[in-house]
Amino acid sequence: MTASFTGSGVVITGGGAGIGAALARRFAAEGAKVVVGDLNGDAAAEVAREIGGTAVAGDAASEAGVASLIEAARETLGEIDVFCANAGIAPMGGVDAPEEDWARIWDVNVMAHVRASRLLLPPWLERGRGHFISTVSAAGLLTTLGSASYSVTKHGALAFAEWLSATYRHRGLTVQAICPQGVRTAMLESTGAAGELLMGASAIQPEQVADALFEAIEAGRFLVLPHPEVADYYAARAAQPDRWLDKMNKLQRKVEQLPGE
Repeated sequence: MTASFTGSGVVITGGGAGIGAALARRFAAEGAKVVVGDLNGDAAAEVAREIGGTAVAGDAASEAGVASLIEAARETLGEIDVFCANAGIAPMGGVDAPEEDWARIWDVNVMAHVRASRLLLPPWLERGRGHFISTVSAAGLLTTLGSASYSVTKHGALAFAEWLSATYRHRGLTVQAICPQGVRTAMLESTGAAGELLMGASAIQPEQVADALFEAIEAGRFLVLPHPEVADYYAARAAQPDRWLDKMNKLQRKVEQLPGE
């Protein structure tokens, strides 16, 4: 399909930096009117000034925060045509992570998508069109060593995106899931030596993620794979799960041998 975003109303959460900022710049370059949402209001305002968009500061995870963002976006845009559920967090830790960390990441990485959809779907289904884009990460297709909560919630985000597409695509809803491996953002930097070992060699720039999204939009693909090799990993995981888990455990043992681990 050939998509034109000239004059389209686009909302991007976590748009103040990283992948979100790259998406904001790309949609603006394609002629869209962009609302940049971010918990960091100054970062959102800086990106919005750069692209001629509108900044909305706030928490895209809470029910009230999502409602406030969408209300503000509708006041600015009139109609929301594309919603990019991009905001995400990745606290490190396993089963020992505190309950509040698990609750927070579930709100940010999964429930933010659900809460936005509740408000977006009624007008989209009435119009017969709408576009929901989830930044999921390859962790949603595979797993992430070092952060149990990130892996679990990204699987949840992918599952929700799949459900949306399976349920509403015949009613005009387009859903896509962006699933990169390492991307040169603050999130990757925060993982330290372990992140560099696991993802550093193949890490890409946020702009390459935006390019991959637009290629997938043109091709009409649900999965957006900025790292094409992830498709092979995903297939191997499904076809030979024990072999795949053995390889992941081998990587885990390498991580444990790092200084300070």
